[in-house]
Amino acid sequence: MVTTMASQLADATPSRTPLEFSCGRYRLTLDRPLVMGILNVTPDSFSDGGKFLARDAALRHAEQMLADQVDLIDIGGESTRPGAAPLPLAEELERVVPLVEALRDCGVPLSIDTYKPAVMQAALAAGADLINDIWGFRQPGAIEAVAGRACGLCVMHTAGDPQTMQAHPDYPDVVGEVAAFLAARVVELERAGVDRARISIDPGFGFGKSVAHNYALLARLRELTALGVPVLAGLSRKSMLGAVTGRHNAPERVAASIAAAVCAAERGATLIRVHDVAATVDALKVWRATREAGGMR
Repeated sequence: MVTTMASQLADATPSRTPLEFSCGRYRLTLDRPLVMGILNVTPDSFSDGGKFLARDAALRHAEQMLADQVDLIDIGGESTRPGAAPLPLAEELERVVPLVEALRDCGVPLSIDTYKPAVMQAALAAGADLINDIWGFRQPGAIEAVAGRACGLCVMHTAGDPQTMQAHPDYPDVVGEVAAFLAARVVELERAGVDRARISIDPGFGFGKSVAHNYALLARLRELTALGVPVLAGLSRKSMLGAVTGRHNAPERVAASIAAAVCAAERGATLIRVHDVAATVDALKVWRATREAGGMR
């Protein structure tokens, strides 16, 4: 039944491009891949944990991303890396809300990476434009926290929680199952009154998937873009890149991250979530210029 729902959602989608993404105060025309810069205000994120935990350091990093032509900034107060422990609500609010207040007039949409309805509500009240939820708005109260607002939504697929998700990931058809899950979540949000123009989807690279699952999703990403909503690809510095390059320290995976970003863009991703903004922006400019010179859009 869910597979049928995915097919119906794709069939009902106009083929016109570019897509538009309604994102709080912004309406984004996705005629090129947009770069979402990661701002982790955590002590334990897998790649840059602790570097931007202090408010001044976080603001300096945001300023640098803006100078590097970032299109959106994604603020995360709780690490969701494999094995990460849950963060108390009050501590996440203390990390996230002051940054939203400080950056709300920075000129680009602000995204909040959270699955907690209370954080969603507080961040939106402070000026956030997008809620990026690794749980796909399945927590009790999550849909209610966002349905009546103007914010954009990013619905991610994950299997299990951060403590268990990488134990034994198993899918007969990972792409089909992820696509069906995301299609069902889009339908559920629409039933709750969310305009489809507010919705984007994320296959959740590294969240309850093996290396082979991740590369199957990347190779067949077009099957997700067929659902007719923007697709976000978050591949930056992830262990799937280290698995094929032998680069086992996350900061050494910049080149692999850029290659993965270009692969995702080539397969239709229109939101690219990255740590390395300047390098990714440059790489995508070259990719786009090459396509345009060849008569492709």
